Amino acid sequence: MIDLQYSLIIEVTEEPDFFSFYSPDLEGFTGVGHSIEDCIYKAKWGMIEHIDLLKEHGLPVPPTNPDLRITIQNERNVAIAA
Repeated sequence: MIDLQYSLIIEVTEEPDFFSFYSPDLEGFTGVGHSIEDCIYKAKWGMIEHIDLLKEHGLPVPPTNPDLRITIQNERNVAIAA
């Protein structure tokens, strides 16, 4: 069982040992890892720290996702408008 509180999207990059991740449920939460397993591990502890920071600053904490999903996808190329 994967012990996460929020959904997670892991993006595979062209580099074989570089992955990025973020949670669509938890605004502002992102990270990087060297494998899918590393991303899940870092996300678990990073989400706890992120929630603690939100609480510390008096910001709203989104409700946990009872139907969370982990999605692994190719990295999206996002164009930045100048």
